[in-house]
Amino acid sequence: MTDGRRRVPPTSRLAEFPKSAADQALWWERHILEVLHGLEPDAPRGTVPRPEFDPGRHSLAERERAKAAELTVSGHPVTASGVKQRRQRYQRDGLVGLADGRSAKQMPAFGRVAPAVVEAMQQAIAETGDASSRTIGFVVWRAKQLLVSREDGGRIEVPSDRTLYRLFDKLATGTHATGSATTRRSVHTRPSGPFGEVPASAPGELMQIDSTPLDVLVRLDDGIAEKVEMTAMVDIATRSITAAVLRPSTKAADASALLARSVTPETVRPGWSQALRMSRSVLPHRRLLSLDERLAHAAARPVIVPETIVCDHGKVFISHNFRASCRYLGITLQPTHKASPFEKGTIEKTLGSVATLFAQYVAGYTGRSTDRRGRGLENGRLWSLPELQDLLDEWIIAVWQTRPHDALRDPDAPKRAFSPNEKYAMLLESCGYVPAPLNGEDYVELLPERWQAINAYGIRIKHRTYDSHELNPLRRQHSGVAEKKGLWEIHHDPYDVSRIWVRDRRGGADRWITVFWKQLHRVGVPFGEMAWDHARAQVPGGTEEQIADAAAALLNRAHDGPGEEKARPSKRSRRDRRVAARTRATNTDRPIPDPHAAQPAHDDEADTDLAEVIPLGLFDPLANPWRRP
Repeated sequence: MTDGRRRVPPTSRLAEFPKSAADQALWWERHILEVLHGLEPDAPRGTVPRPEFDPGRHSLAERERAKAAELTVSGHPVTASGVKQRRQRYQRDGLVGLADGRSAKQMPAFGRVAPAVVEAMQQAIAETGDASSRTIGFVVWRAKQLLVSREDGGRIEVPSDRTLYRLFDKLATGTHATGSATTRRSVHTRPSGPFGEVPASAPGELMQIDSTPLDVLVRLDDGIAEKVEMTAMVDIATRSITAAVLRPSTKAADASALLARSVTPETVRPGWSQALRMSRSVLPHRRLLSLDERLAHAAARPVIVPETIVCDHGKVFISHNFRASCRYLGITLQPTHKASPFEKGTIEKTLGSVATLFAQYVAGYTGRSTDRRGRGLENGRLWSLPELQDLLDEWIIAVWQTRPHDALRDPDAPKRAFSPNEKYAMLLESCGYVPAPLNGEDYVELLPERWQAINAYGIRIKHRTYDSHELNPLRRQHSGVAEKKGLWEIHHDPYDVSRIWVRDRRGGADRWITVFWKQLHRVGVPFGEMAWDHARAQVPGGTEEQIADAAAALLNRAHDGPGEEKARPSKRSRRDRRVAARTRATNTDRPIPDPHAAQPAHDDEADTDLAEVIPLGLFDPLANPWRRP
């Protein structure tokens, strides 16, 4: 050693040598140790060194000459210098120094294949990243094509197919080049460096949101069986699923509603076990109740106000409405890099766990792909969308929040795993709890917005006219918002087109004016824009009244049930039934508002004979839902 220090010899490297070379090294070790110390390594205790190898009587050179003479007589001719060299290598490299180094020479990683061939195969495998899955034969053919197209392709000898297939096996390890396309894309976008982790030490400090199809068929109205999408949000610090909603297709309003559910206590619903109450859980119920009275009848689910939400680039999460909702609640929205699902791996894993721990136990489970799907599922007993939503909410509280999570282990006792509720209760002691009460105005704030003028006839959105006597002072007036050219801020619910809300900032006030659809008296139930667009397509060039009648007829047929289907099969297509079912699924138990149509909208319509309006139940989003009667 150049620095004079003694190092530990790499004895484990002996495994790199063939067995014959390793046995020879062990044989030489016995003789070298006798030269150095006078005794073989397996000599019994108390054994006396042989006279010719006694270190007290002979020098090291004399012992080396004696060993060379002994081995030569026994049929292993060797010189004293040969013994000396092996002794020096042993003292320097240990047992590896006695092995024949020629037998441990490593072959090149790809044998005798030319580097240009390796580069061509690597490029052919890399091209499969975003392409459809193909066989190994195609990749080999593509590698040959790349070799031929090179400038020096004529001077490169193309190996045989057998050699190229072996080369593919070495280079394609872990790439899924001929396997699942989704897995291959995920591997292709995976960073080459080590994975990092953003620490979260408080509830709500970092949360993730995502949507995925739920592998369960639900029975929508009119007998349609379809899969639904689940949008969920998970807290990184506690692994709590703060909210999850099911919809036929996720909209920006659903993501905003998810925020509201995350920061609002979940009440115990009829039929739920009393063990699901917060007072029966490990959550610090009495301490929280002193801060937030809404928790008196709440379920055992943490109420968490997000600080930062990580999402992907789905149109639902990067929409202006969702961004505005986050700004309104003081939440930082952090989109990931495009095609980088690993940056929100917690919610991806959580949604997969929901499929494993919940969805597969539900009637109508379809499996994660068509090759895992059973037969005749749509004809079996399926849950409705509200029923499945209720089951999911109950499962989150009863199972997920009380189940020990592998990512919530105690650093001082790694064998102890906490449940999300236990972790929330522990962090609450150091982080505290700040209630975020939401009222009806907050609900309106979270709805999608648009900017329009208020005309003499009211407000028109997608061929629907909304009007109210409260708009009289605002008709054809400038809103005062110069950036929007005097247009008025309007919020609307895409799942219920019966009314809209107009922001009124006159006189320094900030209030919402509820404006109802003028043709609301023609429709018996609220419906969304999907049904309206479908009905308008069925009545091309029709008036607003005709389109409203068509939409009402579609929903009435859906409400009548499949019994009427046999009487008029030609009038109802599968598209009609699907639109009606998906629309009604998002309006379950939504009462119909009173449009106040008995009063004239403005002076121009004072002499107009209005039809009698039958008063119906009113859903007032501006009412305080927490006010006790």
